[in-house]
Amino acid sequence: MASQCAVATLPEEARFRIEAPNSRPRTIKVIALDCLSERSVERLANLEWNGATFFTASAFSVIAPGEQRFSVDGWLKDLGGRTKDLIDEVSTADLVVMVAAAGEEGQAASIIGEACSLKRVTTTALVLSDATVSEETLSRTLAPLRPWALMLVVANEEDYVADMLASLRA
Repeated sequence: MASQCAVATLPEEARFRIEAPNSRPRTIKVIALDCLSERSVERLANLEWNGATFFTASAFSVIAPGEQRFSVDGWLKDLGGRTKDLIDEVSTADLVVMVAAAGEEGQAASIIGEACSLKRVTTTALVLSDATVSEETLSRTLAPLRPWALMLVVANEEDYVADMLASLRA
């Protein structure tokens, strides 16, 4: 009697095979939420990726509340410094990854999270930390990210973030 593997290779079984590729590349948007994470995201952008594009929202973090009117299309920037429309970028994404540094406020997470919710795009948040960061400092960064991230990861090394993005098929 032939094994199941041998039977699966018979011509009469070929009609059940799916000839399409296993999956299409993902379109992932990686967004630095603050100045500290922006440097890490810039370094990560120089690595080889399948379908990831990299942005910064750190300009939003320096605007004091009530200081000026906020516009969704005015503060997201690509790494070349060109202003991008958040809704347009989220609309073309399969996944949005927000990157924040421990100790930073992460104010932009709520705006990005709302846009992703509106467009039904999954979000992940990666927080860059190290052993010297206190629990209180880390909590201050995690609090605004928790409501908007389906997966929230605290990474102790930038290499871990790169590995995480690779695991997400970025």
